[in-house]
Amino acid sequence: MKKLLVVALAAIGGLLVYRQIQADRAEQDLWTEATDSVPTGS
Repeated sequence: MKKLLVVALAAIGGLLVYRQIQADRAEQDLWTEATDSVPTGS
């Protein structure tokens, strides 16, 4: 029973880390888009 609890906690922890990485990546993409230099002229 304890092993199952440890595995479940590890899976939840991994999911939280994965979601945080995805959020950080999305924020970085947003900053890159917002601060990207726009070429002038056509």
